[in-house]
Amino acid sequence: MQTYLSIVQIIVSVTLIVLVLLQAQGHGVGGVFGGQSSVSHSRRGVERTMFNLTVAFSVLFLLVSLLNVL
Repeated sequence: MQTYLSIVQIIVSVTLIVLVLLQAQGHGVGGVFGGQSSVSHSRRGVERTMFNLTVAFSVLFLLVSLLNVL
């Protein structure tokens, strides 16, 4: 059981890293390091879906990590 949880945790973590990097793409280096933009917009379409997936995979990573510890 421990081995399966570790494999799932690795897969979830790699997916989470890819999702975060894809969200940072297109915002420039300033966006990655906390730079501010003068344009305000809401998330729509693919951007919103990727944001929701990132949140879901973050929660999944937390749950798998807790299960792995127990």
